[in-house]
Amino acid sequence: MTTALKETVGRYGIWSVGLRSEDPDRRGEIAEAASELEELGYGAVWLGGNSSAANAAPLIEATSKLTVGTSIQSIWQHEPDAAATAFGDLESAHPGRFLLGLGVSHAKRVEQYSRPYSALVGHLDGLDAAGVPAERRLLAALGPKSLRLARDRAAGSIPYLVTPEHTAHAREILGEAPLLAPELGVIPETDPARARALAREFLAIYLPLPNYTNNFLRHGFTEDDLLDGGSDRLVDALFAWGDDTAIRAKIDAFFEAGADHLALQVLGGEPRDALPRKAWRDLASALA
Repeated sequence: MTTALKETVGRYGIWSVGLRSEDPDRRGEIAEAASELEELGYGAVWLGGNSSAANAAPLIEATSKLTVGTSIQSIWQHEPDAAATAFGDLESAHPGRFLLGLGVSHAKRVEQYSRPYSALVGHLDGLDAAGVPAERRLLAALGPKSLRLARDRAAGSIPYLVTPEHTAHAREILGEAPLLAPELGVIPETDPARARALAREFLAIYLPLPNYTNNFLRHGFTEDDLLDGGSDRLVDALFAWGDDTAIRAKIDAFFEAGADHLALQVLGGEPRDALPRKAWRDLASALA
């Protein structure tokens, strides 16, 4: 099943907060954007924020084969039974088109945050009991324990804000079969100062979160790399920026490290909920 999943999502997808918008005035724009992404050859869309099957449904309905996944659905805000019901309804209407991406979020964002690994195991137990198949769910796994859980009880991992080195580490733990689909921020800007400034602006909401910073420290970065918005070394490891050749080289580094698919998040200084459709077109052209 995982081989079929890899073929279904292809090598490239788009990660977006804007595509999960629940604003009724944006429904037409979102449907058009999803349809265009499918035409451009992207195999999947990954919905940022605490997304759900309800957020995925409009994109699936607007397309014919695009896979849509949550990235991520917080285990603290969605009970297993409710998540399973929503999964089942969407699966009945559009078989094989939805992937349930799950994660534990962050202590600073969840009041009831406690023993996240045990809570994730319990959540998976609940999904098992409610009939959500392991091969249709993915875990936003960063550390070794979570990666082993993604290997054993899901179809693979969708890690966020990681490096090629983390990808190689994740592949070693997952083994060959599970899907490994990291998110990668893409900044189509050739001026180094401007590109790194955009990266640091984006990083500002993540550097206060220990789940990410601990992961950076596990993979060779130091406390100094976390200061002042992130060192050049950290920024350059985490983001693909520059001209098409430089961006393609960073993307290739993730595949060489063991990624099966990349969830590409285009960052050009727009609001987080923007739909950078021209940038998505340009990126598709560069990847062709």
